Amino acid sequence: MKYFLQFSYNGKVYHGWQNQPNAITVQQILEQTMATILREPVSLMGAGRTDAGVHAKQMFAHFDMNEISNIPELVYKLNAMLPDDIAVQTIVEVTSEAHARFDAVSRTYEYWVIPQKNPFFSDSAHYVKRPLNVQKMNEAAQLLLQFNDFECFSKSNTDVHTYLCEISEAAWQEKGVLLVFTITANRFLRNMVRAIVGTLLDVGSGKSTVDDVKAIINSKNRSKAGTSVPAKGLYLTKVIYPKSIFIKNG
Repeated sequence: MKYFLQFSYNGKVYHGWQNQPNAITVQQILEQTMATILREPVSLMGAGRTDAGVHAKQMFAHFDMNEISNIPELVYKLNAMLPDDIAVQTIVEVTSEAHARFDAVSRTYEYWVIPQKNPFFSDSAHYVKRPLNVQKMNEAAQLLLQFNDFECFSKSNTDVHTYLCEISEAAWQEKGVLLVFTITANRFLRNMVRAIVGTLLDVGSGKSTVDDVKAIINSKNRSKAGTSVPAKGLYLTKVIYPKSIFIKNG
């Protein structure tokens, strides 16, 4: 049978989601913990990659397993054994063809900026000292919805076959002491959100203009875009799937 695992994590001490040699990852910890409890090897396929230091409020992975007789008990045991920075929310049965990565319809990220020095956000948000024009940043963010080729925001030397992404939401909003950028798309390129945020912060600080963002996107040149902001402020917050892949028990 096939199951989807829904979980969240603080990525501070991890080298991203995906298994790597000689580096601790979220996938490694989850697979080892599940294998210990279930007493058989477990292979997880995640909804996507997150880089070192990036967090996830909602992440999914699928795995194949004989029928799990008591899902709530398994979730309880997992959370009891997992470190404090990883938590499992649910395990649900899905159709045999379901795929955590390829079936995802959309993904949403948030990036947290703290405009004033704040010791309680030093590990979870990017402190920007210079004043920011949020209105200009939102004007530039809206431009993203007019394009679909985002090669200029992609990490160099990646093995992707296409730089096309459909962005459906991109906006800055003040939330308490934080300035939060929310972006939703059908897919994201490596380092894309952090490069976009760096570019929009340049607009907000007056280093570049809204029109410059158009030229940057059209250039398809990563060196024209802004600096990638630190990973600690980036959160995967939502992954959407078609309802048809979920099996309703009972």
